[in-house]
Amino acid sequence: MLPFNLSMGVMTFFISVGIGASLGRQFQLDPVMSGLLAFMAFLLVAAPYADGKISTQYLSGQGIFTALITAIYSTRVYVWLKQNNITIRLPKEVPTGVARSFEILIPVLVVIATLHPLNLFIEAQTGMILPQAIMHLLEPLVSASDSLPAILLSVLMCQIFWFAGIHGSLIVTGIMNPFWMANLSANQAALAAGTVLPHVYLQGFWDHYLLIGGVGSTLPLAFLLLRSRATHLRTIGKMGIVPSFFNINEPILFGAPIIMNPMMFIPFVCVPMVNAVLAYGATRLGWLSQVVSLTPWTTPAPIGASWAANWTLSPVVMCLICMVMSAVIYLPFLRAYERSLMKTEVEKAKNSVPVAETVS
Repeated sequence: MLPFNLSMGVMTFFISVGIGASLGRQFQLDPVMSGLLAFMAFLLVAAPYADGKISTQYLSGQGIFTALITAIYSTRVYVWLKQNNITIRLPKEVPTGVARSFEILIPVLVVIATLHPLNLFIEAQTGMILPQAIMHLLEPLVSASDSLPAILLSVLMCQIFWFAGIHGSLIVTGIMNPFWMANLSANQAALAAGTVLPHVYLQGFWDHYLLIGGVGSTLPLAFLLLRSRATHLRTIGKMGIVPSFFNINEPILFGAPIIMNPMMFIPFVCVPMVNAVLAYGATRLGWLSQVVSLTPWTTPAPIGASWAANWTLSPVVMCLICMVMSAVIYLPFLRAYERSLMKTEVEKAKNSVPVAETVS
C-alpha cells in the first residue's frame, strides 16, 4: 500500500499546488508562491491535527473538490491583494527571493484568517469539517455522474460540439475530471480493501470504450475507408489508420470529412452512445471488469482497456464487440456518402476529357 499512499493517496497535494501555480501564472504571479499558498490553504482545512497526528482521510479522492475550491480561493485572494497594492514592498536592492517571501505574508494571513474560522464554524454547526461538508453537499452530484444518463449526456455533448468543429473532448473532460478522479480513488481504495468496486464511469471507460480510435469511435471506420470505392476516402483511410490506433483521428474527422457532414452526423453521434450502453450494461451485469487505474489516452483501445482494469481479459472482448458494432452502424452511412463522392468523381472525370483533347 505504500506506493498507493504516496501517489494516489495524496493526489490532492498535486492538485492544489498545480491549480494554484497555473492560476497564479495567468495573473503574472510567482507560480511557486501561489502554488504553495494553495497547498497551505488546503492543508489548513483538510488535514486536521489531533492527538499528535494529521488526518489523511481527505488527502486522496475525497478531498479533490476541497483542493479545487481552496486553490482557486487562495490564489484569487493573492491576486486581489496584489492588484490593490495591499502587500509588503521592500527596496529594489533586496534580493528577489527575499522580496517575494515578504510579499506572500499578507495573503497567507488573510487565507488563515478566513479559512480557519470558517472551518471551525462549519464544524461547530454541523459536526463536519469543510471537506466533509463539501462531499456531503456534492454526494448527489457525484452519484449522478456515475449513472448511464450522465454518460450518455456527456457523450452527446462531446459529439455535437465536435460535429460543429469545437473540441468537445476538452469541454467534457474538463467538467468530468474531478468526478473521474474521485471515483478512481474510491475504486482503488475498494480494490485494496478487497471490496466491491463502486464506480463505473471513469476516464478509462471514456477513453477505451467510447473513443476507440478517437472521438466517434472511428477506428472501425478507418478500416472501412481503406476498402472504399471512392478514391478520396481510400486516401483518407491510408492517412488516418495509423494515428487512429492511438486514438488520434483528426485526419479522418477533417479529411473525410465527418465534421459538418450531415450524411455522417447520425453514426458519429450514435456509435459512442451505443458503445456506452453496451459497456455500462456489461459492467453492471458483472461481465466487464471495472477501471482501477489511469492510463494514457493514446494507448490502443484493447490494450488500454485491459490495462485500466488491472490487466483482465473482459475489457479486450468488450472493445472488440464495440468495434464490430461501430463498423455495422457506420457502414450504411459510409456507403451512402461513398456513392455521392463517386458520382462527383465521375462527373469530374467526364469534364476533364474535353480539356485533355483540346490540349493534345
